[in-house]
Amino acid sequence: MSTDTTASVSTHILDTSVGRPAQGVAVHLSARTGRRSDWRPLGGGTTDADGRCTDLPALPEGTTHVRLDFAVEPYFEEKDAKKRADAQQDAPANRDSGAAVFFPEVAITFAVVAGEHYHVPLLLNPFGYSVYRGS
Repeated sequence: MSTDTTASVSTHILDTSVGRPAQGVAVHLSARTGRRSDWRPLGGGTTDADGRCTDLPALPEGTTHVRLDFAVEPYFEEKDAKKRADAQQDAPANRDSGAAVFFPEVAITFAVVAGEHYHVPLLLNPFGYSVYRGS
């Protein structure tokens, strides 16, 4: 929860290739207190069955920039392994990169203002992603 001196952040992930939440994705949160400041790792969590990361740490006072790092490659590798085990093909073979996922990591950096809440949803598929400021 934010106060007048801090901002707060939440996120969730929707795997648009299957139209379902992405469970089990590691999310790491970092913050800094100005453009020229070093990033300070704050911790993180893992998305739950609803694709939500509910245990992100609070932002320190004076935070001006936030970075969310999503480790999506392990998620897609596990999903691909399950698909092979089930012998189901719900998407064409990877024809462009030869890898299970084109973007192994997604890093989103955004500016924050004290007293505001920032919900940052990630819409994800093996070959692309989109983010926006949600509510």
